[in-house]
Formats: sequence, structure tokens, C-alpha cells
Amino acid sequence: MDVCPAVPPFAGFISSMTGYIDCQAQMLGSGAWQALAAPGSTLMIVLTGFLTILIGLIGYNLLLGQSMTVRSGTLAFVKIGAVFALATSWPAYRALVYDLVTAGPGQLVAEIGPRGGVAGSDGTLVQRLDLADQAMAQLAILGPGNPPAGTYAQLPPAPFGGFDAFALGGSRILFELTAVASLGLVRIVAGLMLALGPFFIAFLMFENTRSLFEGWIRVLGGAALAAVGVSIALGLELALLEPWLGNVLARRMAGEALPMVSTELFVIACSFAIITAAALCGCARVTGAFRLAPLLQTIPMLSERSRAAPMPAGKAVAREAEQAERSRAAAVASMLLATSRRERGELALSGDVQDAPGRRPRLSASNDSAHVTVPVGRSFTRRTHSRVSAVATRRDSGA
Repeated sequence: MDVCPAVPPFAGFISSMTGYIDCQAQMLGSGAWQALAAPGSTLMIVLTGFLTILIGLIGYNLLLGQSMTVRSGTLAFVKIGAVFALATSWPAYRALVYDLVTAGPGQLVAEIGPRGGVAGSDGTLVQRLDLADQAMAQLAILGPGNPPAGTYAQLPPAPFGGFDAFALGGSRILFELTAVASLGLVRIVAGLMLALGPFFIAFLMFENTRSLFEGWIRVLGGAALAAVGVSIALGLELALLEPWLGNVLARRMAGEALPMVSTELFVIACSFAIITAAALCGCARVTGAFRLAPLLQTIPMLSERSRAAPMPAGKAVAREAEQAERSRAAAVASMLLATSRRERGELALSGDVQDAPGRRPRLSASNDSAHVTVPVGRSFTRRTHSRVSAVATRRDSGA
């Protein structure tokens, strides 16, 4: 049954609309959680399935030879307990999430508003928005007035015919739209995220689905922060509009013509509509940069048996220095070994040339596995005496 009152026809439009939206958002957040926490609900089935899969993965990894450390096991049990506590216990969920999102922005604005000159920070923001809306409606009825005939030439021309009626009526519409849409947007988004919160909390169990839980926190935090930004922007608009409207209405009731009042009111309404939209975008960008703590990002469920514990910073630096020294020593040793192998190859080559002048150089047995580079011009031997055949010898001897 709908317990939120409908919009009364003669009440303030802004207060009645925002009150109805706020009531529906709170009913959505609390009622949906209670429906999901009932036995046999979809949430209970999802939690049971996730827990079964998690335990099965742990057992499967243990069968494959991996071991669970004390740290990983403790964090796994803490994570499971936190998920089930927030998803099945309304007091814990209300204290940690629900009240923080719904009541936290109002308390923050009440603390910083009086020092910052924000109107309505004492909890009367919506009522004062209604009073400003009624004053703008009264000004639209009175109009800017008709100046004396001699002053028409001193006034700038209107952009188009009937601009005064358009500006006064359009300013009121834009003011109502900015107030109702901005306040309603942050409350509906917060109510929707609170209603679906238990599902996103269940995604915290696994590494691959943890980003969904992180995104839920971003949207929920963005809605809460945007509620603060919208309240401050509307409060600053009220701080400007309330004295301005009071002065303008007093002068118009006294019969004074104010031909520029329509343009000024239209500019004020458009400016604060843009400021409110910028506040919403800025809060969304700030919360979009949120990341979970390193503890939640790097929780190891299982660790291999051979994985060593992390070393302190001093030992890690010493280990890096030792590895650098070893790498330099290995490089020097490899250079010396290559030089000695090259020298042994040249000595073996020169010995072969001296022993057998007519033969090609051969490698020694110690260099069978290493390739020796033969210098240019030494791949063949040069004869030290001329070659004389047997016929030439008999001819020279006169035989």
C-alpha cells in the first residue's frame, strides 16, 4: 500500500513534490531491502550460489597443490562475514549505508551552511524555495509596469514582443524545474542504489566481480555528494533571490515601474540552473575517481606453496644491489671467457700452420664446441718454396 501522501493541490508546489519524491525514495530503499532479505528471495539464492562457488574454488585449488596462508584464509572469512552481515542484517546495513546516504548530506550542509552564508541550511530549504516561488508568481502577475512616456527612448529595446511576460513566466518555470529536478534526481538515484545494494555487496566475494561493487559505491557516493552540492547551490540562489524579490515587490506595489526586472530575473534563473548542473557534474566526476583500498584490490584467496613472504624495504634494496653486482660479474666473466677462447683458437691455428705447412688449419679438441673465427687471409697456407716437377729435375740434371 502506498503510504506516501499525494501532492496536495493548494500546498507549495516545490515542497510537496520534493516531499513526495523523498518519501518514495526512502520507501524504495528500505522496502526493497526487506523484501530481498526474506527467506527464499532472489538475494538468498544468489548469496547461497556465490558461497558454494567460492568454497568449491578453494577446494579445487587445494586439490591442485596450492595452499591457503593464514592471511588469505582470515581475509576470506572476514569478507564472507561482511557480505552476509550487510546483505542479511538490516541494523548493520542501515547504520553503515542507509543512514549515511539519506541523512549524511543534510547533516553536512547544516554544519557548513551557516558559516558559508547558505540559506536554508537549517532544514528550511524547501519551505523557503516555496516562498520564493510564490513571490515570483506575484511578480509575474504585477508585471514590470509601464514607465512614463518620455522614458521609452532611454530604455533598450526588448528582444521580441511580449518578452517581459515570457521572461517572468519562464524564470519561474526554470526555478521550479531546477529545484524539483535536482533534488528529485539525487534522491531517486540514491533510493535505487540502496534498494539494489545487497546484490552489489554480494559481488564483493570474487575478484572478477569486485568492480561492480566498486561502481555501486561510486554511484551511491556520487548521489550523496550531489545532494550536498545541490543544497548549497539552491541555498546560494535563495540568498540572492529573497532580498531581491522583496525589494522588487515592495517597489512594484508602490506603483513604481521596473522595466528591467524581467531581464534580470531571467538571467538569475538561467545562471543558477547552469550552476546547479555544473555542481551535479562535478560531484559525479569526483566520485568517479574513487578506487577501493589496496587491501581490497589485492586480497589473495589462495597462494602457491613456493610463494615467499614479502621482504622488508631494506632487504629488498639489498637484494636488488646484490643481483646487480652478480649481473655485472657475470658480464665480465663472459667477456674474459670469450677472449681466452679466441686466443686459444689463434694459438691452435698457428701451431697447425707450423707443423703442417701444406694442410688447412684445424681446431684443437678444447675448441670443438666453440666456433673460432679464422682471420682474413689465413684460411689457406702459403708455400715457402717453389714447386718443381720430376721432369724438370731430370732435364736440369742432364739425365
